[in-house]
Amino acid sequence: MMNCELLATCSALGYLEGDTYHKEPDCLESVKDLIRYLRHEDETRDVRQQLGAAQILQSDLLPILTQHRQDKPLFDAVIRLMVNLTQPALLCFGSVPKDPNVRHHFLLVLTYLQAYKEAFASEKAFGVLSETLYELLQLGWEDRQEEDNLLIERILLLVRNILHVPADLEQEKRIDDDASIHDRLLWAMHLSGMDDLLLFLSSSSAEQQWSLHVLEIVSLMFRDQNPEQLAGTGQGRLAQERSSDVAELEVLRQREMAEKRTRALQRSNRHSRFGGSYIVQGLKSIGERDVIFHKGLHNLRNYSSDLGKQPRRVPKRRQAAQELSVHRRSALNVRLFLRDFCSEFLENCYNPLMGAVKDHLLREKAQQHDETYYMWALAFFMAFNRAASFRPGFVSETLSVRTFHFVEQNLTNYYEMMLTDRKEAASWARRMHLALKAYQELLATVNEMDICPDEAVRESSRIIKNNIFYMMEYRELFLALFRKFDERYHPRSFLRDLVETTHLFLKMLERFCRSRGNLMVQNKRKKRKKKKKIQDQGVASGNVSRSPGELEAMWPALEEQLLRCAQEPELSIDSIVPFDAASEIPVEEQRVEAMVRLQDCLLAGQAPEALALLRSAREVWPEGNVFGSPDISPGEEMQLLKQILSAPLPRQQEPMEGDAEDEEEEEEDEEEEEELQVVQVSEKEFNFLEYLKRFACSAIVRAYVLLLRSYRQNSAHTNHCIAKMLHRLAHDLGMEALLFQLSLFCLFSRLLSDPAAGAYKELVTFAKYILGKFFALAAVNPKAFVELLFWKNTVVVREMTQGYGSLDTGHRAAAWSPEEEAQLQDLYLAHKDVEGQDVVETILEHLKPTSRTRKQVIHHLVRMGLASSVKDFQRKGTQIVLWTEDQELELQRLFEEFQASDDVLGHIMKNITARRSRARIVDKLLALGLVSERRQLYKKRRKKLAPSCVSNGDESLKDSWQEDPEESEDEEKEEDLEEEPVQGSSGFSAENLGQSLRQEGLSAPLLWLQSCLIRAADDREEDGCSQAIPLVPLTEENEEAMENGQFQHLLRKLGIRPPSSGQETFWRIPAKLSSTQLRRVAASLNQQDEEEREEEPELHPGVPGEQSPSEEHRAKALRALLSARKKKAGLVSPGVTSEEETTGEKEWKTMPKKRELLDSDDEEDEGRGRAPELGTPVIHKKRRFQIEEEEDD
Repeated sequence: MMNCELLATCSALGYLEGDTYHKEPDCLESVKDLIRYLRHEDETRDVRQQLGAAQILQSDLLPILTQHRQDKPLFDAVIRLMVNLTQPALLCFGSVPKDPNVRHHFLLVLTYLQAYKEAFASEKAFGVLSETLYELLQLGWEDRQEEDNLLIERILLLVRNILHVPADLEQEKRIDDDASIHDRLLWAMHLSGMDDLLLFLSSSSAEQQWSLHVLEIVSLMFRDQNPEQLAGTGQGRLAQERSSDVAELEVLRQREMAEKRTRALQRSNRHSRFGGSYIVQGLKSIGERDVIFHKGLHNLRNYSSDLGKQPRRVPKRRQAAQELSVHRRSALNVRLFLRDFCSEFLENCYNPLMGAVKDHLLREKAQQHDETYYMWALAFFMAFNRAASFRPGFVSETLSVRTFHFVEQNLTNYYEMMLTDRKEAASWARRMHLALKAYQELLATVNEMDICPDEAVRESSRIIKNNIFYMMEYRELFLALFRKFDERYHPRSFLRDLVETTHLFLKMLERFCRSRGNLMVQNKRKKRKKKKKIQDQGVASGNVSRSPGELEAMWPALEEQLLRCAQEPELSIDSIVPFDAASEIPVEEQRVEAMVRLQDCLLAGQAPEALALLRSAREVWPEGNVFGSPDISPGEEMQLLKQILSAPLPRQQEPMEGDAEDEEEEEEDEEEEEELQVVQVSEKEFNFLEYLKRFACSAIVRAYVLLLRSYRQNSAHTNHCIAKMLHRLAHDLGMEALLFQLSLFCLFSRLLSDPAAGAYKELVTFAKYILGKFFALAAVNPKAFVELLFWKNTVVVREMTQGYGSLDTGHRAAAWSPEEEAQLQDLYLAHKDVEGQDVVETILEHLKPTSRTRKQVIHHLVRMGLASSVKDFQRKGTQIVLWTEDQELELQRLFEEFQASDDVLGHIMKNITARRSRARIVDKLLALGLVSERRQLYKKRRKKLAPSCVSNGDESLKDSWQEDPEESEDEEKEEDLEEEPVQGSSGFSAENLGQSLRQEGLSAPLLWLQSCLIRAADDREEDGCSQAIPLVPLTEENEEAMENGQFQHLLRKLGIRPPSSGQETFWRIPAKLSSTQLRRVAASLNQQDEEEREEEPELHPGVPGEQSPSEEHRAKALRALLSARKKKAGLVSPGVTSEEETTGEKEWKTMPKKRELLDSDDEEDEGRGRAPELGTPVIHKKRRFQIEEEEDD
């Protein structure tokens, strides 16, 4: 029953007399009332349902739209109402309701939407929309009003809503080549010229704001189409299509004839009730008697114990995912129109539209999940281009390594979200399928470029493949997708596309390896970041620790060799490189490793190598005279080498040789324990067979067998991909036993008995090959029949073929003696009830002998019956992965509480309830938006006063290297990245840069920058809280200045943070700068006289309570004890003596050329504006390192 107010409002719209619609005087007000009613409808969408049942859109709104277009206010209101009425049901209800009552309302709304779609399938309605849209697009930007832009957007949304309505296949019952409602809608768009307007919007650079709307409409137009079939429309049937159809018909004919023969054998002359009963010997029934079979003998082969039983119901949460996408062949005229549209779209619109959409996505101007339309368009149009007439230039916008990276990132993100967001796992799986299709088409297009006659195209393909195969992420992608394939969320089509994409990737990779000979690829290893164990004695790898007496005894002979080498003029240092250029560790931080190498050379008696390494390291690291001064005498050089020989240098303990099982247990502990991991990147030579071995696991083989079960429905190409992969595993790797599985053998039996087995020759040949290998192995190993019941890994496969226990030689742990078992039992019973301690760790501390590992102790406790499961000994706090809402609120509260402290992260880790690693807490703070970058969580360390003197150089060297490596690394990063940029020497440098910028005519931008800093300081004094403030240039002059390299250099000097990549657009004043510091920075921009600059005490680096940067570096050099002479160090007062400045300048000028090559190119620009009387070499070096780090970020 319709609401009386709603009925009165609908009656006031007007009436239809014949083909003419007469509107009432209150028609416009009534339309606005209907919009108001829709805005206040309830959760069942009652107003929408009543209007749909009354067919208001068909009987009133469409006639008003077509006949009263000249009434602009009414026309705009009707368009608004139509956009609201045709809104997709999923948007109205949020998702498909699970409640039966709400689901009923959802289906009703969907039924009314399908009726709306049928009503719009007319040329008249789309003609009015096209004419209106054409007139609006004719207006220039200066003549177009805001109402015009709104009307353009509403018309595009209306077209989108109509096309989005899903088809009712059961009601339409259309076959292929017949015109469905969707086809009639597309034909009406074509006749009205709407398709030409869409092409114009796609190609016009002035209309890029509508790019996402247009792309969504285009994707809905081609929703049911297959790009390969569409490309071949109108070209006649190809020979390949005819042969595939003939093969399909032959398969059907063979199966039909086999069924006829079976039915003929089942016919009997006697009546069925006289067919007799039989006893099946050897097959027991429920009791101890044999089974009695009451049917004919021809039915015995189909006998099963499951006959007549109720099939087991599969829970809904475990049911396989259903296929949602349906491809059908539209009417011929519609397909021809769509083919021409695709050709014109590719030629004129694809590159500009995809570029604009990608820009919107990267700048976050799009709505959530709009990237799915981008990936659909990428897959569809690149496939059409490849099938029609392959022209790489038409799709050049998406044919790059960046596109591969974009698709791979989204694919990985969807995969991770599917694992975490279980409620929406099906939606994430569909997006994941779209990304996989896009990735598959990118690979297919690159593969097609290999056979292109144009040499430039083939070279571009080679470059793309070189980049793709080099990166580890692209090679590991398919392994991760296979291992985490879940039939509950991924439909069978996803598995089919995954198998075909993997086949294509392996084929391209194998061909590329053969053409290259040797291929170098990137390799990444995750290593647990632990505290390095410092040894008291410097022991080289493979050497025995030496006592001080032994080192003193070997020094005279070594000194004689060194003096002889030092006098030789032929000693060359060009071939000695003291650092590893391919290492992830910066060159500046590799001094300790170079010192260890130098000590190893001395211990090995390699005097020439040691002397050459020392001199080469002196050129690379001249600062602080760590490896001696450039004019060092031979005697001082010998003394320095002697000190290095006896110095206790830090070394990482190498893994002990012996028990290989311990190493495996450590790897398993890495998975159990949640610790901060460091990714080590290196290069290695690629081995295709080694990579192929990664696919030899039961999870991947199980996925292939699952797809092979539907071999009748699969295409010939899909079956070929399955057979090829299984053949690679069985034949190329020699792991036939990996496929010895009973379910696969049952499938082989069904395949070999198939009447149409001749159509699957490749599968039949492979099945016979595997079965032959199995029976040959079973003759030698009778246990192979039992192994058929289980899926196997590579270790079991080798044991099956080479003999059980063949892999345990030398790796099996020692057996437990009765005394050890008794001791283990006593220790467990004594400590199992003690709270606050790990019982296994306590047992390991007291157990004798101590060679047992944690895993061995746990398994033996379970074996002895003292514990029920291994899970009883899991370490607490290691299995927490997801954050609950209460934990997030607790983390936010702790962050707000300790935000002003020096060590925010440390206080949070001490006070948080659920134990988590530093990495997870940092990631969560970033995800919650509490911090914008990791450096805001660095521990703020206050510099301590250096001791007045260093009495013993050896102790200094030992102290400098026995500090915590993790903390020292954090300190170096923090001191380099967060060193006070607004004080000290940077103020002088900022003034010099400001003077040079004023000479270039940038006085106005400098004044604007100064006013922004002062305004920010005032705001922070008033509010009492600080946050990052963006610098938004509103004038063209300021905008050009922000793009000036020297102006950006000044901003970095002042401590202003550049925009983070992909997230921000403007430079920002950091939140860590106080109002006093901001005013000091602003004051440094003033153009002052030289005398005034000298009288500013607050800008001098000598701040009370802090150590000057020059003395800090000198203290580091003394702590490293790599200088032969013992120097005295102390605090530097603001008035530094002229002798020290002169010495610093000399050291700076005498820097070798090799060191200059290692410095950044930015030093040259920095050096031009440097004031000689104000800078010291150490200060400039430190400031230079800070700039390099920020630019790398």
